[in-house]
Amino acid sequence: PGKTFVSRRLAYALIGEKDDDRVEMVQLHQSYSYEDFIRGYRPTSDGGFRLQNGVFFRFCERASKDTENDYVFIIDEINRGNLSKIFGELMMLIEPDKRGSEYAMQLPNRREGEDPFGEAFYVPDNLHLLGMMNTADRSLAMVDYALRRRFAFVEMEPRFESNEFQSYLRHQGAEEDLIERIVSRLASLNEDITADSSLGEGFRIGHSYFCPSDDETPSEAWYQKVVTREIEPLLKEYWFDNKKTAQSHLQALKA
Repeated sequence: PGKTFVSRRLAYALIGEKDDDRVEMVQLHQSYSYEDFIRGYRPTSDGGFRLQNGVFFRFCERASKDTENDYVFIIDEINRGNLSKIFGELMMLIEPDKRGSEYAMQLPNRREGEDPFGEAFYVPDNLHLLGMMNTADRSLAMVDYALRRRFAFVEMEPRFESNEFQSYLRHQGAEEDLIERIVSRLASLNEDITADSSLGEGFRIGHSYFCPSDDETPSEAWYQKVVTREIEPLLKEYWFDNKKTAQSHLQALKA
């Protein structure tokens, strides 16, 4: 399972049950804006503009009306957007000691007498924020330091050598020889990726590549397909300036 799968399970653990009505997920990108996230004027079908609440504002509204239950907001690819622009007032309001109506702030755009929060906006105490990011994407800036201080970070490690991963493959019908090859070869590859000064730990191959779907039996043909279609392009990109190294690793995987 990858980070998206784990984030959902963590969200269910935080709220105490599997209830998708109390879990919301968005994925940031370079065009995502404050207007999408909090509030702003959006175009209408008749060619005009209307003040609309963003996805996080609406989720906070739902959580504030149900204080007996916990809510979880998941932000995928949190380092892909312009966070200072997207978050705005949230840079303060998401701090653990700045939650609740006591720290409510006036938004730049407001509708007189219509705001569900009254005259100002706040993040309810019962709302949890989970952010996910891929540190291997060099084209993106790392998380803003101001925002970094507001999150606790947990790194997800490849789990090829874990009993859970190997048991999952057995349950899916994989032979012991195939399991041993996947574990040993990917572990060896990840050691070399970690040792490469131009790559490092953040570029290691994750075990989710080798988690077949429920209707798929992990066989030799399946393994070769994963290596050829998913791992090979990745390794050629990693060592685009050293084709011999990439080919050496691919030969070891395919043998």
